Amino acid sequence: MSFKRCFAPVVDADTRILILGSLPGEVSLAHGQYYAHPQNKFWLLVGEVIERDLVGMDYSTRLDTLLEHHIGLWDVVAEARRAGSLDSRIRDHASNDLIALIDTLPNLATIAFNGGTAARIGMKALGERAEQYRLVRLPSSSPAHASVSYAQKLDLWRQITCV
Repeated sequence: MSFKRCFAPVVDADTRILILGSLPGEVSLAHGQYYAHPQNKFWLLVGEVIERDLVGMDYSTRLDTLLEHHIGLWDVVAEARRAGSLDSRIRDHASNDLIALIDTLPNLATIAFNGGTAARIGMKALGERAEQYRLVRLPSSSPAHASVSYAQKLDLWRQITCV
């Protein structure tokens, strides 16, 4: 079981929506990019929500476009042992300091969790501070979460921009 570390947060002072995943999978870690697995629907889902073709953009332009739409990214797990990419295989994890991050985001209004593991770990890390934000629990964009259709996922992901 190998040791994995998350990426740096993608945020700025104008971030109003923070999407939190669990921990990058093998393909993402190999590419050094959030949601790099071609079957992960993250970029397609968020692109449809903000009406931009994120899939057709290079990675740095994707990140810039998210920030232009006041959307930030990070993960709830700072580091962990995990064989493969499944969240169910995360062991001995250390959580990211979500409080320290959100304290740098004066316009943050919504925190969205990409999947159940992200929600469970993230809610624990936020503690009572969670009450200060609109929280959205999203079905995972991962190809491993196939029990929910893409259309159903998209309907639920549209919540990230509803206020």
